[in-house]
Amino acid sequence: MTPAASSAARACRHLIVAVLQPTPPSATSPLASGASTPRGLAVTSGSFYLGGGVTALLVTWGAVGFGTPEGRFLTVVAALALTVGAVLLAWRRPLPEPVWHVVVAAGTGLVAVAVVVCPDEASAVALSTVFTFIAIDAFCFFRVREAVAQLSLLVAASTTSLLSHADVGLGTAAGVAVVLACIAFVVGRLVATASGATRDPLTGLLNRRGFDRAYEELLSTAERTRAPLSLALIDVDDFKAVNDGLGHAAGDELLRGLAAGFLTALPAPAVVARCGGDEFLVLLPGLTGERALEVVDGLRLPGGDATLSCGIAELAAGESGADLLRRADTAMYAAKRGGRDRSSLADAGSPSLALDLAHAVRAGDVAVVLQPILRLSDRTVIGVEALARWTHPVRGPVSPAEFIPVAEAAGLIDELGLAVLAQACRDTSLLGEAWGLPLLLTVNVSGRQLVAPGFAARALSVLAATGWSPAALVVEVTESLLDATTAAATNSLKELRDAGVAVAIDDFGTGYSALSRLDTVPVDVVKLDADFIAHITTSPRRAAVLRAVLDLCSSLGLAVVAEGVERADQAELLRQLGCPLAQGYLFHRPLPVADLVRRDPGNLPPVPASVPGHREVLVVLQGPPRPAPGEARRGEGLHDRVARDDDPGPR
Repeated sequence: MTPAASSAARACRHLIVAVLQPTPPSATSPLASGASTPRGLAVTSGSFYLGGGVTALLVTWGAVGFGTPEGRFLTVVAALALTVGAVLLAWRRPLPEPVWHVVVAAGTGLVAVAVVVCPDEASAVALSTVFTFIAIDAFCFFRVREAVAQLSLLVAASTTSLLSHADVGLGTAAGVAVVLACIAFVVGRLVATASGATRDPLTGLLNRRGFDRAYEELLSTAERTRAPLSLALIDVDDFKAVNDGLGHAAGDELLRGLAAGFLTALPAPAVVARCGGDEFLVLLPGLTGERALEVVDGLRLPGGDATLSCGIAELAAGESGADLLRRADTAMYAAKRGGRDRSSLADAGSPSLALDLAHAVRAGDVAVVLQPILRLSDRTVIGVEALARWTHPVRGPVSPAEFIPVAEAAGLIDELGLAVLAQACRDTSLLGEAWGLPLLLTVNVSGRQLVAPGFAARALSVLAATGWSPAALVVEVTESLLDATTAAATNSLKELRDAGVAVAIDDFGTGYSALSRLDTVPVDVVKLDADFIAHITTSPRRAAVLRAVLDLCSSLGLAVVAEGVERADQAELLRQLGCPLAQGYLFHRPLPVADLVRRDPGNLPPVPASVPGHREVLVVLQGPPRPAPGEARRGEGLHDRVARDDDPGPR
């Protein structure tokens, strides 16, 4: 390198660094801007190579001549540039960062050789204009430090190649270098300004807008090439405690440290974004779900500043980007429920199952079965619980424990729930007419439905369309699926309750139960979990807890339904302890309405006056058993037991 070239390179480097230093460095892949993706880099670089090749041909045609030795050499250089440009435009897979640096630096070398070969000053200066393509390419896509290095090489190459011509003065070469530096400066500032709209100001990562652009492009690439694409959703555990305990500055520093660590640990094609708060999104093109799980697990280093809960999902054939994101979100919450500080891979079979389920819902192929609910004092059927059943055309019957989470993850739960509610209203109306009984209907509601905007209004519209009275409906909320303290869920329940619908906490007595829910949730009915009921005749402590729960619910004005009653001794103990209502296989299995209408609701197995095995449980209970509600107030059913607006029960 000549002294003049070295001096020009240093001057340009100092100028660019001084101007661009305030701009935050890039924080994702090798790319400088949120709009810059691997595909964008390939298209831009390929276009510039094509433009350089065409320029070389034009200079050869206009100033050199194709028949001269120099013309033939420039034609070869032009053909090489055109070939590289075509390959880059056709290339669909992401490349490592070093490869792109080689591509750009090779362009610099190719132009410099062409300038040296030119036979005169005019053609050399004309061809040196192609250096501007490389300056733009570098500052559009590379981080500031890498872009400045490419510019230094570019200025040195342009100055040296031009000064190789005796009739090109230092002033001309320096002028070209200044033009290149100015173009790099302007492009760098424009890129920095544009990337601010797609970048998180705290971490320098892509924001949600920038992520959506990259996501759309990578989804399109994966669809065309059939290459694997995985998505990871990463949540910082107990981040609120960091902010509350150490201050927001400490929380910000933690997020910046995590972002820097992610960029160091993740492979070059990865796209990293902070989508708000303490959540990060990572796109991993070219990686299967299992491989992505291994990579993301590497981010949860022992002894780190924070623990992470991660959900990973791999794109399936025919799956939309929204569905992939929902599955990653569901997997992340599965990691949270599993104890946090872990990674969870979404079920690879769920997308195809979700597509089949969506078709079944829209075709009306999800069936409804009804299980009667009885008053224990006189065995009168007072209502039914509606349960969804689905028979897959290939797999056969699919358990609700499998297809309900799939519906939630795929965003089908609202459509499924409303379809089940409509069918249940029609079936229960037919059953009530056949049996000559006024029946209550209870239906399960997912926590995802409750937090969806407008859910209560949609449910009430279904009741109006089917002619079912809101006062004859009970919605059951499973505790494990609902954080009932959230405003959205509570507001939906209150809106339903204000319309006359009763609210039940389902599966009460399991791991997610909390007595505070009886006060914070607008609830009218408590349904005791079947696993809790299973041991009441063999465990004195379980029976004592049952009695305490019944006393508590009675004092709060809440109706109680015991689920999963399968034996006569359980039914009798429940009756003696004062449990008013029950359901289970002892009385009725869940059946389609067509089968139930042919059965006599009063033809139930009698409970013997004395059942061996439960007396030793009763004897350890403090105080005499309370009289069954049916004995104290004959004819009382769930209609009268639920708290209403004029009732002193909890609100």
